[in-house]
Amino acid sequence: MRAIKRLLDRINLTLTTLGGLAITLMMVHITLDVLMRFIFNKPLPGTITIVSQYYMLIAVFLPLAYAEQTKSHISVELFTDRMPIRKQQHLAGWIYLASSIMCFIVTARTWGEALGRMASSTSVMQGDFNIIVWPTYFLLPIGFFLFGITLTYKFLHYIINNFKDNTMEAFDD
Repeated sequence: MRAIKRLLDRINLTLTTLGGLAITLMMVHITLDVLMRFIFNKPLPGTITIVSQYYMLIAVFLPLAYAEQTKSHISVELFTDRMPIRKQQHLAGWIYLASSIMCFIVTARTWGEALGRMASSTSVMQGDFNIIVWPTYFLLPIGFFLFGITLTYKFLHYIINNFKDNTMEAFDD
């Protein structure tokens, strides 16, 4: 399990770094576009499409698993905070399983969409330029698949620790 965790940690950190790099490139790209627009009256072609179809998708979907790994997702404990700690842990463990199943369903659906977009060579016309965008459709299934794998790892970790705790309690009797 430790080897799997280390591998997941490395993959998630790498993809999150790519997300951060995308944000940096987006800032540089937009700044250059603004400067070119106001200084030379010649904006960079395709800025809107590249920002919305490349940079933003990379920045949002690739770091999903890292956000889960570091417990950075938003959570609302409206009812669960009144439950005993042990029940909260059990509920969280089974929510990992349900959430991972949903992530794999989204992965399958978005993978099919990405394949369809690739087959049709989806692109966007912006001004006089045709910008290919079909590769970005693969960012969603990649992000959700790794999110699902991270949740599955957390569920397995919960099951193994819970089994180990119950086994030890049985020997204590």
